[in-house]
Amino acid sequence: MKVSFERVLIIIGILFWSYFAINAYKIYSFSSEYSEEQSDVIIVLGTAIENGKPSSVFKERINHGIYLYNKGVAKKLLFTGGLGKGQNQTESSVAKEYAISKGIPDSVIIIEEKSKSTYGNFKEAKQIMDSLSLKSALIVSDPFHMTRAMTFANYYKMDCKPSPTKTSEFNSFVPKAMSLFYETIFYTIGEIAKKFN
Repeated sequence: MKVSFERVLIIIGILFWSYFAINAYKIYSFSSEYSEEQSDVIIVLGTAIENGKPSSVFKERINHGIYLYNKGVAKKLLFTGGLGKGQNQTESSVAKEYAISKGIPDSVIIIEEKSKSTYGNFKEAKQIMDSLSLKSALIVSDPFHMTRAMTFANYYKMDCKPSPTKTSEFNSFVPKAMSLFYETIFYTIGEIAKKFN
């Protein structure tokens, strides 16, 4: 029986969206994984800054890193994030300024200013951890970002545990749904790309 081109497209579409839905469920389920396990360093993943200040999402990541540090979970804070488009300060330097304004000692803060993506965050963080003999880390980001983040942590064979933010502008339904959709797109594209490597 001859299969029409349109039918092939429909089948491919069904397969893709089924795979997409499975990944969305995976990301949603993993978003509740949370740790405050004693570690060598707390890694706060960078994101947007606005006029030299952390965006509302970034501020919650930094605040959670500060919370973990003040609780004695780790003795070092590592902020990641380089120079964004149209910015004259790196994400990590802005995070450092904010943390210091909240009473965190300069001496416990490490920043990396090269990365421009989640992949880059982990590449640079791994090099810093190795250079300072830091063996374990807690990863701080938004809950739905954690699946993708831990994928990169595993890629670099880093001993990491997820510690997602407890508060975020993503808590209400529409931003939460958009965040899940966005993360699922990037995660799905990454997983498909890996299958062709």
